[in-house]
Amino acid sequence: MLNSLTADREEAIRITLPADRFAEADAAHLHEPRGRYSGQAGLLARPRSTEEVAALVRAASDMRVPIIPYGGGTGLVGGQVAEDGPVPLILSLEKMSGIRGVYPEENVLIADAGVILADVQAAAEQMDRLFPLSLAAEGSARIGGNLSTNAGGSGVLRYGNARDLCLGVEAVLPNGEVYHGLSRLRKDNTGYDLRHLLIGAEGTLGIITAASLKLYSRPGAMGTALMQVGSPAAALSLLALARDHVGDVVSAFELMHRQGFDFLSETVPNVRNPWGATPEWCVLIEMGVSGGQDPSDLLEALFVAASEAGLVQDGMIAQNAQQAADFWAIRESIPEANRRIGSVSSHDISVPLGALADFIAEAGQRIAKVGEFRINCFGHVGDGNLHYNVFPMRGKARADHENQRDEIKRVVHDLVHELDGSVSAEHGVGRLKVDDLERYGDPAKLAAMRAIKSALDPHGIMNPGAVLRAGPAVS
Repeated sequence: MLNSLTADREEAIRITLPADRFAEADAAHLHEPRGRYSGQAGLLARPRSTEEVAALVRAASDMRVPIIPYGGGTGLVGGQVAEDGPVPLILSLEKMSGIRGVYPEENVLIADAGVILADVQAAAEQMDRLFPLSLAAEGSARIGGNLSTNAGGSGVLRYGNARDLCLGVEAVLPNGEVYHGLSRLRKDNTGYDLRHLLIGAEGTLGIITAASLKLYSRPGAMGTALMQVGSPAAALSLLALARDHVGDVVSAFELMHRQGFDFLSETVPNVRNPWGATPEWCVLIEMGVSGGQDPSDLLEALFVAASEAGLVQDGMIAQNAQQAADFWAIRESIPEANRRIGSVSSHDISVPLGALADFIAEAGQRIAKVGEFRINCFGHVGDGNLHYNVFPMRGKARADHENQRDEIKRVVHDLVHELDGSVSAEHGVGRLKVDDLERYGDPAKLAAMRAIKSALDPHGIMNPGAVLRAGPAVS
């Protein structure tokens, strides 16, 4: 049973740390990017050390006050806000933003959870190393949140998700104890791996306070190209051809539909469209090669082979870093254009690569039976992750279709489930997809998850209502 953060309980929490660690929660900490959820105004804590996080968690646990861990606030499934239930303590990691150690000879960097992802990338670059996690929100997303949601991004094809880029974590558990797991080891078979339990748990099993991160050698040269393909099936064949030609140096393979370019023209016109006539489908390919290789030559050879195979109709290879950045600006601006249009229903899904083309064709037909909509289908097709978003027609707003939102989501997610896919590829479950997890999740897995939650967080104080449905509460 949880208790709201009343004035008396707030005072008891305030005395645990210096006064400057606290503030009233502001709008930035009470809203999420898609505007679907608004949090409850309450106390905001900004601890500056793991010990301070532990003190806050112990105090909240003693009083059965819920805690909402807060990273950069960029999550898209409502995991960082609680709009109902007992008033929580909002615990932000933003003041824990130091690089604790760098080990270039080991390809390891240890960072506080509040370090912004772009700053982790920059710290790695200063050592002539690469931290390959890359996503549109990297200028504000924090590494603790990236790990807590097991963030994906554009480099998963070559380097994996956030989970694959982490050697160890330090975390405060729900009883206030500190798990000292900042390992730099590549091999450690000493029982259960709590790192993997906490990564992707979205703050429901503890609060990650620091992480040991894997680094990589920086590629000697990068190559970037846009290629027009006739269909999603052709895009997948192009990916297979690219792997046959250049091996595992392909770091990104992004599918984009004409609708995304139309949205950019409509809402973000400063992003230049390099195509004379926008193709129905195109892919953005990036590869990083070792010294002595020329990625432009590899991309040109790939284009020739793909043209001869009838897979591509046109293409452009970036001639310099600025042109490559311009190509990436298109892909990275599509989510902002989508936000400005306002989706009726957005879906972060994955399906096996062999089912991807069938999903796109069948989903469009099923959506058409619900009504007339615009669909922007794009994403990290190299790892099977699509962002399949449904929008109103011109002259309409998403509010006009609010009564159809659940039906559209059900249509898309039912098809994903039929194809042995996942209704949450990289954004997590949060509060948005709790019902979906219950509907599509494996019963044995859900039972195990609930047992783990009950064992580690018996009072249910850690991010209640995220991932798993919250139990009863008192005020």
